[in-house]
Order: sequence, then structure tokens, then C-alpha cells
Amino acid sequence: MPDRIYNFSAGPATLPYSVLQQTAKDVVNFQDSGMGIVEISHRSPWFAAVIAEAESLLRTLLAIPDNYKVLFLQGGASSQFFMVPMNLLSPGKKAAYLNTGVWSKKAIAEARLFGEVVVPYSSEAAGFKRVPTPDEYQVDPEAEYLYFVSNNTIYGTQYQEMPTAPMPLVADMSSDFLSRPVDVARFGLIFAGAQKNLGPAGVTVVIIREDLLDRAPATVPTMLRYKTHAEKGSMFNTPPCFAVYMVREVLKWLKALGGVQAMREINEGKAGLLYQAIDKTPFYRGHAEVGSRSRMNVTFNLPTAELEKKFALEAANAGMAGLKGHSSVGGCRASIYNAMPREGVEQLARFMRDFAARNAAV
Repeated sequence: MPDRIYNFSAGPATLPYSVLQQTAKDVVNFQDSGMGIVEISHRSPWFAAVIAEAESLLRTLLAIPDNYKVLFLQGGASSQFFMVPMNLLSPGKKAAYLNTGVWSKKAIAEARLFGEVVVPYSSEAAGFKRVPTPDEYQVDPEAEYLYFVSNNTIYGTQYQEMPTAPMPLVADMSSDFLSRPVDVARFGLIFAGAQKNLGPAGVTVVIIREDLLDRAPATVPTMLRYKTHAEKGSMFNTPPCFAVYMVREVLKWLKALGGVQAMREINEGKAGLLYQAIDKTPFYRGHAEVGSRSRMNVTFNLPTAELEKKFALEAANAGMAGLKGHSSVGGCRASIYNAMPREGVEQLARFMRDFAARNAAV
């Protein structure tokens, strides 16, 4: 088996090595049960303990108030684009959405299938290079909720200051979940696909305030009601058992590391190394405006598309994979989620300096 490389992919993304090692054992024989974790019944006491601990750890790490439900759902984060308006956008009402990238655009399109959507802010005309400050938009007071994406993987932008509004906040935190402290009590609903900071693809975490569970119209199908899953502890049907198990293992790793406050400091340090490498020379040009720069996805361009291809290829040969930018914007992208070790970022920063020195005159 070759040595592990540094995986800078945007998702599915790198996971803690210690978690992968433990998982490899538990796939074969989980807690001396004679069965692998992928085989045990979701009704067994083994899995009941797994999902209970996963929820408990998440509640502890984010200080989730008692009046919020934690759900482990299937369908990916994209399913939340329609589940949110299905459950929270009452007939004849409107919802407000901040448009800062592809994922918010997709969510807006889905929400319009269920009701009126107002967009008080959009950075699309400027190439999605920034997110707004609170004084740059006004939310319609009749909106049922304000929806936004906290971190944009494609463009490398992130809210450093969360939006505020008198109505419930709904946030897609798929790509920066657990990367920093969040005051959950400020939100009506938070959701996150696991495959960035939380585990493998296959499970989406939803944190929802209890009073919002009864908003869903009677026409919403049973499986698409948040209340259905809240009442059954995410066990209405067979949950994504293996993905939930890995979420538990990642949460245990994060807690041992010092929790989200420690993680924020680590992430700021990692991101600083790459932005310093970008800002040090005109050879690199960051996509995001400085005040909107993401600590999770560092996006940048080189002087030509040919050099960007060469950069990604040489980096891969040097043990750093997944640095090609998203097809919609090109360039390069380094996703440095929680599990990306600082050593990997340091290696990339050194490579960036060396590559610029070798190719600046090309």
C-alpha cells in the first residue's frame, strides 16, 4: 500500500487517520459482536448506543439547547433545498434567501416551487467573490425565514459574521460545520452534509428548533417531515448506519482535540499559511475578496490556465491531490477542512512558493 497523500478535495474529503484506522477494525468486527458495523441491525443495542452517543457529542460540542432536535437524515444536503421550504414556507407566504453561490442558487430554485422567494442580496453579478455584511441588505419583515450558505466551497467565500434577522435563520453549513463555534440559539434550522467536516457521504445532520416542527402543511409526505424523524429519534426507517457511526468517531476525535474553539484556531492558522503564500506574489490571485475569504476552501488563479493545469499535476505527483478548481470557475482550490493536518498545508505552501519561483517568468 502506498503512503497516504494529502487530499485537498472539496468533498468527499479527507478524514482523520485515526478514525479511518478504527473504522477499518470495526468494519470487520464491531465491539467483539462477531459482526461488522455495516452488518449490525439498526434496532440492535449496539447501534442504539452509536446514534445516541453521536447526538450527545454533537450537542456537547455545539452547546445545542434542549429545545432543538438533532436529526440524522439521508438524501444529502441537496434534499434540504426542498425539505426546508416544504416544512417551513407556509402557503401564501414568502421566504428570503441570500444568493452567494451555486448552492444558494439551487436552494432558491427549489424554494420557488413552494412559494414566493425574495432575494435581498446577490453577489452573482460580481462573480460570487464576496458575502454581504449585515448593512448591505434588508430582509422583508413578512419573510418566514432567512436562508443563507455559511461557506461557499466553489468560490472560497465564508461569512465571518453571521447574518441577523428577526425571523428564523436557516443555514446550510455543509462545508464549515464544526470548524468554529456557532451560537445555535440564533438559528431556526442548521443543516450540513457530512462529507466535508463530519464523515463520509450518506448522512446529513439537521438541527431544528422544536417550535418549527409543526409548520409543515398536511400535504407534506411523511418521510419529508422533520417532525416524523424528530419523534422517532432519526429511526423512522433504517438510517444510514455506517455514516452515522463514522460521524460518531469524527466527533470523538474532535472532542479529544479540544472541540470547536480549538478547531477554529487550528483552521485560522492553516488558512493563514496559504493566504500568505497567495498574497506574497502577484503570480497567484485569490478569487475571494479579502474580507470574505474562507478558512475551509482557498481558491486562487495562476497567470494562465495552462499553468493551473501544470500546478495541479505537479502537486499531485508530489503527494497533494484534489487541487483543481471547480469546473464552473476554474483555477485552483485547496480544501483544508478540519481533518487536513497542518503538515499538509505547510507542504502545499512550500510547493506554491517553489512553483511560483520556477514559473513566474513563463
